[in-house]
Amino acid sequence: MRLRVWEPFRRVVPFYADFDRWADEAAKTLTQTAEGTWHPSVDVSENENAYLLKAELPGVNKEDIKIDINNNALTLKGEKKFEEKTEKENYVRVERSYGNFSRTFALSDKVDTENVKASYKDGVLEITLPKKEEAKPREVKVEVN
Repeated sequence: MRLRVWEPFRRVVPFYADFDRWADEAAKTLTQTAEGTWHPSVDVSENENAYLLKAELPGVNKEDIKIDINNNALTLKGEKKFEEKTEKENYVRVERSYGNFSRTFALSDKVDTENVKASYKDGVLEITLPKKEEAKPREVKVEVN
């Protein structure tokens, strides 16, 4: 009589291999943005007079940036174009992001949308969103009798 090793999960192993492969592909798809799109990193800070939004847009031309304010939302749109300098360069790997981008931020009712200012220098877009006068903190002196 020959002994056989009992392997209760032997028939299930191929299923798990397929499932692992499928899960890996799904994870890659979820972590990548759609082809041709990317999302610039943005910092938002606040002081007593304004909100300040700083967006990193390296390699984006000033003419390719559009800022819209509508219905208490600020939308930042643009495009980073792929630069092909010579026909002889064959890229082995391209990790920098190219293509269209769009980010939308909800604005507080405290923002004075009529006086928003933007500047662009060294690949950083700075948008200053001033607060309305009634939203600014003010100090009241108390007199003691």
